[in-house]
Order: sequence, then structure tokens, then C-alpha cells
Amino acid sequence: MRPLRKLLLIFLAVFIITVITATVSYRTIPTSNAILPQFDAIIVLGTPANPDGSPSPEQRERTLEGIREFKAGVAPHLILTGGPAHNQFVEAHVMATLALSQGVPPAAIIEEGRAQNTVQNVFYSRQIMSNSGWNSAEIVSSPSHLPRTALILEHYPIQWSTHAAPWPPEYSIWQRAAHYAVEGEYCLRLRIFGFPKTRFLPRETVN
Repeated sequence: MRPLRKLLLIFLAVFIITVITATVSYRTIPTSNAILPQFDAIIVLGTPANPDGSPSPEQRERTLEGIREFKAGVAPHLILTGGPAHNQFVEAHVMATLALSQGVPPAAIIEEGRAQNTVQNVFYSRQIMSNSGWNSAEIVSSPSHLPRTALILEHYPIQWSTHAAPWPPEYSIWQRAAHYAVEGEYCLRLRIFGFPKTRFLPRETVN
């Protein structure tokens, strides 16, 4: 029994150290590189719609928070980004439909409907910004998603700040904790090993 007990204690110690390391790494990721009174654009990151094409809980909350920030004067343009990554519905269009129903002027809405993941969300949104001569953005997403987004944003020579949308009220504390756990582990791996090679992400990090 002693060797087994020792093995279990070692496993427990390694697990605790890993959790602490992941938590510290996750919580120390910068949330912005610029504090500005106004940005050129608000970028709302997509997430899959419901199977019937209606906004999913996180998609709804992200979009509504982006709308609140737009109406508060944070930026005059709203970039909604996300393609049909997980079903046939283009995330950006579902979000745009919701934004229009909430009174956002059509001229203020830009749909980016190609991105298949967060790296591409930033890449294609950055293209839109560059083509429009914009150099600053507030990025809106779910609380657990923003640290990973910040690691991506650090690769781009733009001024940015992240802004968390509220969790959907229908999410339990365990659902929220699961999101944080998955993202924390993922961000730790990214900080240790870096991002996989892709044409959608510059290789040199901009400090």
C-alpha cells in the first residue's frame, strides 16, 4: 500500500502545482495595451448560434454587451465576427440581426462572416480595420475567452482593450467554472509552447 499511497501523493502534488500554475498564468495575461476614451471600433467575437439559428446564450450576451458599449459611445463602428464554424448559420449575421433589432444603425454594423476560430476572428477584423484606416479596438467576448484573445491580440500592432460580456443568467456556476478551467489550461499551453503555425497569425509578438 505504501508505494501506491506515495504514487497518489505525487500525482496529487503534480495536479495541485499544475492548477496553481495555470491559474496564475491565466490571471496574469494583460487585458489591454491601451486605455483610450474612445476606440475606432468595437469587435464582438462570435460563438455558435443555436441549431435553429437563434442567438445562443453566450452569443446573445456578447452581442448585447457590444451594443451597450456602442450606445455608450465607446466606438462608432461595430464589427461582428464569426463564420459558420459549427453549423450552417453565419455567427456574424445572427449577431447583426440582433443588433439591428436593438436599434443599432445598419451603417454602423460590419459583418465579418469568414472566421472559423478566434485567431481568424482577430485576423479578419484586423483586415477590416486596416482597410478602413482604424488602429484601435475594444474587443468584447465572454469573460473566460478574453485571456486567450489577448494572447492573440499581442501579435498585432494595434491599440486594444478587452471588455467582458456578462455570463448568461441561465449558466450555472459549474458551467462557468468549466469554461474557465478549459481556457486556463489552453492558455497555459499557449504561453509555454506558443500558437500552432498558421498564416492567420504573425509569428513575431508585438510588445
